[in-house]
Amino acid sequence: MSPTEVTVHVNRGSADALEPASTALETDGSFRLSLAGHESPAHVHCRLHGDLERIASLDGTNYYVEPDSVTAVPIAVDADAIEQPVDGRLEVLTGYGSESVTIDVTVVPGPPDVDIDESLAEPVRSEPEPTPLERAIDQVTAVSGLGSGTLAVLALGVVALGIGAVTAASIGGPVATAGLAIVVAGVVVALFLLLQ
Repeated sequence: MSPTEVTVHVNRGSADALEPASTALETDGSFRLSLAGHESPAHVHCRLHGDLERIASLDGTNYYVEPDSVTAVPIAVDADAIEQPVDGRLEVLTGYGSESVTIDVTVVPGPPDVDIDESLAEPVRSEPEPTPLERAIDQVTAVSGLGSGTLAVLALGVVALGIGAVTAASIGGPVATAGLAIVVAGVVVALFLLLQ
């Protein structure tokens, strides 16, 4: 429940008149009594009755209500102290007690407190499990001290050397051997540049 308000109109239509906007209120915490002044000023007295007195309190009991203005009366309620609904009454009086209205108030227990662990404030970053290939690359990178880009070029060079060697062996001849030599030279130059 959100903070609640109950309104009582004072001196609307005649002197010493009290007119509540509602005669009952249910809340799970503190609420406010709004005394809405009308034609003439008034002195208003407020008090609590029943079990409501046990868990609620008023800042003051006597209020001066100006015409065409609203006087707010905060009513503090300790709903944490109860486990079952508590019933009581809020009485509003004016004209030295000649006029009064009663508002039935029911205070229900508030929602239970939730203990929040500090670890809930930290974002959880879920990273997917690495694939076997990614784990192997990470291990080789850690052992060799080479970066993953260097290892990728090295692997590509090994594949190129393999293809060149198979091609030179199957075709044969000086042209195939010269092609294999060019591939080997390219891989060596690439490794030299990467390791600098």
